[in-house]
Amino acid sequence: MSNFQDAGVPDDLVELGWIVSAYGVKGWVKIQPHSAQSEALVSAGKWWLKASATPLGKAGALLRPFPAKVIAARHHGASVVAQLDISPGRDQAEKLKGHSVWVPRASFPAADEDEYYWVDLIGCRLYGEQDGLPVLIGQVAEVIDNGAHAVLRVAQGRLNEQGELDLLRDAKGRTIDVLVPFVNAHVHTVDIANKRLDSNWPVEF
Repeated sequence: MSNFQDAGVPDDLVELGWIVSAYGVKGWVKIQPHSAQSEALVSAGKWWLKASATPLGKAGALLRPFPAKVIAARHHGASVVAQLDISPGRDQAEKLKGHSVWVPRASFPAADEDEYYWVDLIGCRLYGEQDGLPVLIGQVAEVIDNGAHAVLRVAQGRLNEQGELDLLRDAKGRTIDVLVPFVNAHVHTVDIANKRLDSNWPVEF
């Protein structure tokens, strides 16, 4: 989710991709989605764009996200191409290269039964099994697409006395991660409301 505090900017923005180039000569842009779940990009009527860098002399001026009306958008292989109201020609489209693309979570189309948006899985606590009992493994930090299915990158952790999750780290201070395939054979229960996933994954610390 976003941390933008500007008035008028939705507080539930989710970064879904970035503009890699202009597309054609009529002002269309080509977007590389962050995941295979790009339907929210295609269905949204408005995107919020954020520049990746700020030119000297305009500190902060371009770092605030700004809206762009989506006139048309469609899938194009693994990418998405779109026509925006702010880029009537190729020159304007070229200037948008490198901008990240954000969409409010509230505007996402409803997911089908037993399907989940990856952004909703991030932050969930994953429980595995040890001697037939559920044991906390850690928290989902990232969802990766390996081409066949999604894979959860889980930062291992343990609950402290306050019930908060303390992440385990190696000697260099990096989180200790475990990769868990997000498939029914392993993750059998998904409770998005309570940010909990239950699996049969072995617990190893």
